[in-house]
Amino acid sequence: MFSTKGRYALRVMIDLAQQDSSEYIPLKDIAERQDISKKYLEIIAKEMVKGGLIVGASGKHGGYKLLREPSEYSVGEVIDLMEGTFAPVVCLEENAEECPRIDKCKTVSMWKEFYEIEKDFFYNKKISDLL
Repeated sequence: MFSTKGRYALRVMIDLAQQDSSEYIPLKDIAERQDISKKYLEIIAKEMVKGGLIVGASGKHGGYKLLREPSEYSVGEVIDLMEGTFAPVVCLEENAEECPRIDKCKTVSMWKEFYEIEKDFFYNKKISDLL
C-alpha cells in the first residue's frame, strides 16, 4: 500500500506539470489546489528537491517547478523516491544480503515475477500520461 507521502508527491508533480513551467509555483497555491496541508507538503517538497525531481527557490517569486518535461518523469521514480523500494520481499531489495534459503525457496520466482510486473507498470507510466 502506498502512503500519503507517495500519493501526494504524485499530485504535486501533476500540479506542477499543469502550470507554466518557466515560473516557480508557490507551495501554498499547490496546497490549496490539492487540498493538502502546506506544512506536510513542505516535508514532501524538500524530499523531492533532494531527490532531484523538482527545484525550489525562496523569496518573493519563489516556489517549485519541474526540472524536466512531464514526459521525462516516470511514476515509478516518484514513488521509489518517496516510498522506497518496490520489492515485495526483503530478499529482492537492492543490496540485500543473499538469502540462505534462495535455492530451496518455492516462492521466490513468484515474488520476482510480481516485482518485475510492478516495476514495469510504474516505470513505464509517465507523469504526462496522468495529465
